[in-house]
Amino acid sequence: MSAEAGFYIPRIAVIGLGLIGCSWVKGLRARGCLQHVTGYDRNLDSMQEALRVGLIDDFSTELTSAVKDADLVIISVPILAVRQVLEDLKPGLSSHTVLTDVGSVKGSVLRDVQAVLGKDFTKFVLGHPIAGSERSGVQAADENLYVRHKVILTPTAGTDPQALALVKDAWQAVDADIEEMSVSHHDEVLAATSHLPHLLAYSLVDTLANRHENKEIFNYAAGGFRDFTRIAASSPVMWRDIFSANKEQVLKTLDLFSHDLAFLRSAIEQEDTTTVMGVLTRAKVARDHFSKILARRAYVDPMKTASVNYLAAPGGALSGSFRVPGDKSISHRSIMLGSLANGTTEVSGFLEGEDSLATLQAFRDMGVVIEGPHRGRVTIHGVGLHGLQAPPNTLYVGNSGTSMRLLAGLMAGQSFDVEMSGDESLSKRPMGRVADPLRLMGAKVDTAEGGRPPIKVYGANQLKGIHYDLPMASAQVKSCVLLAGLYAQGETSVTEPAPTRDHTERMLKGFGYKVEVDGSTVRIQSGGELTATSIDVPSDISSAAFYMVGASIAEGSDITLEHVGINPTRIGVINILKAMGGNIEILNEREVGGEPVADIRVRSAQLKGIHIPEDQVPLAIDEFPALFIAAACAEGETVLTGAEELRVKESDRIQAMVDGLVTLGVDARGTDDGARIQGKGSQGMNTAVFGEGDIVTHHDHRIAMSFAMASLRGCGTIRILDCANVATSFPGFIELANNAGLNIRVSEG
Repeated sequence: MSAEAGFYIPRIAVIGLGLIGCSWVKGLRARGCLQHVTGYDRNLDSMQEALRVGLIDDFSTELTSAVKDADLVIISVPILAVRQVLEDLKPGLSSHTVLTDVGSVKGSVLRDVQAVLGKDFTKFVLGHPIAGSERSGVQAADENLYVRHKVILTPTAGTDPQALALVKDAWQAVDADIEEMSVSHHDEVLAATSHLPHLLAYSLVDTLANRHENKEIFNYAAGGFRDFTRIAASSPVMWRDIFSANKEQVLKTLDLFSHDLAFLRSAIEQEDTTTVMGVLTRAKVARDHFSKILARRAYVDPMKTASVNYLAAPGGALSGSFRVPGDKSISHRSIMLGSLANGTTEVSGFLEGEDSLATLQAFRDMGVVIEGPHRGRVTIHGVGLHGLQAPPNTLYVGNSGTSMRLLAGLMAGQSFDVEMSGDESLSKRPMGRVADPLRLMGAKVDTAEGGRPPIKVYGANQLKGIHYDLPMASAQVKSCVLLAGLYAQGETSVTEPAPTRDHTERMLKGFGYKVEVDGSTVRIQSGGELTATSIDVPSDISSAAFYMVGASIAEGSDITLEHVGINPTRIGVINILKAMGGNIEILNEREVGGEPVADIRVRSAQLKGIHIPEDQVPLAIDEFPALFIAAACAEGETVLTGAEELRVKESDRIQAMVDGLVTLGVDARGTDDGARIQGKGSQGMNTAVFGEGDIVTHHDHRIAMSFAMASLRGCGTIRILDCANVATSFPGFIELANNAGLNIRVSEG
């Protein structure tokens, strides 16, 4: 916000002419947002210097005079000096004056305001900019100090809304990012993220400096020591005041740290390498995602600071032999069952995409020691079926519906409460379909309005086994009920209306748990145990599907996709492409870890439109966005029915694909449960099918990758918007696509 945008403030008084207050004023002045600034500081030289460099228009040696008629008073003084400042300036306050501060402790300032100005005073807005510099004073003032830096405001229930709006506008005018939280929460967070690290740095340096060999210690101090102890060079007076002002939270956080440090010391002493590895692993992951933690976001929350778009140039063909990333469904389940197994599970081929990492982090948050991933290898130190611990906060699973739905089943059997949330896309997807059967089993489950996330599962409920007839063909719902059945009394069984992927059943057997499959019904009994094993995750057929379609529609293409999972509940895309005339060979069939795998060779072929058999729909439910592209390149009409499930995926995939096809000049229309697509393949494979245009993906990774493949039969650049979520299932997609023969550029912003 700037003066041009409507923000302007006539008179400001700055109390304390240091870096923080002076930088704010300098930023406002540089942006033309204020008329007159009066300064006050106990140091006359500082006031004269601020006047000389144009930061202030005048100064006063009396606080009552300094604040007279001010629209905004900025109090930028040491925490323990605030009360005296308030007492001295109180007689000079006008009825319209708004006050704010910049201190790093809010509870003590609030107490000072209430003691001096009264509990009914409403025009004080508590604030704390998270910015600073190694330099200080008037000369250090930086007009851009707060650009894209956080400013935390902690209004109380009684804070005047207009006063709050004024302070917000004044911070936004210098391009700061505003966040709000309660006073107590602020002091708790800052005690952990700022105050405790400073305390430890001071203490460590003091400890080492008092040892007789201190000269040698400091001579040989490595970079890590210097980095950690740098903050011990800050102002001792300032930090003494902060530790005193936020004593309660600092001591609380210090006690917690002391407890955990003693725990780690004991583990080292007892040579408990698993516990030590758990601490180190969790810390490394946390540090790798430090910026997100500071923002109180999940470790794997996608970075959305910039929009990622694909610019797909027309033409080309696919060639080569390559392996796509590991199967996402199996990667999820390997973490879940490995964590609940007795012993150590080794996983190779793990998909290092954001969805799978969300599941991994959820189990780390529940006390499971997990090493990796590193080049697809993960080591899971299982805690047994009843060894999970309550997570410290809400489990954030990003965009992963699989994580949330399967975890709901597992969480129903725990002794503690768990809340799960997700990103904007996941928050729109239905969770009542798993909540309903869990409630029938005796679980207490809450969802948001309309059965949407967040979902909260309450612990300490005795579950009972049930028989559940799935109202829809859904592997996630089936798996949810079966996993809850691990903790339920008696038998749990599920009957599905059509075959769905059976990775959960297969993997339970792989971990030594008895599973009975009788036609369309699956049964388990509680009371068993999971035994650690080794898992080799095959390549994801859903990821391979994009390349199957691409190679099929682009003349001259010849590719071999290596080590692809061909689970019979997942091969709908192969069956459908073959029915359309696709040239597909299944080579080197084998079984790895209970899952069938093969190499798949695909060569270009003239496809023909078909009425897709409904019995194939559940077997290809995730691959239909790619199949829509194949249908557009086929000769004749392709009709899809029985696929209403597509409307409640990461997006309404029927509508999203139809809209995209129409944008690119294809005759397509959606129906309640599918689509009708008029293929443009009658003029041969050399003919362009897709025009140029902008594709709206609705942040759906499969929409983005499908239209990337459409560029092979395009006549102009296809601009695919909002593709950041491709990383959820296919990290490295662009690099692999371009190596295989596509021509895609990535643009951000």
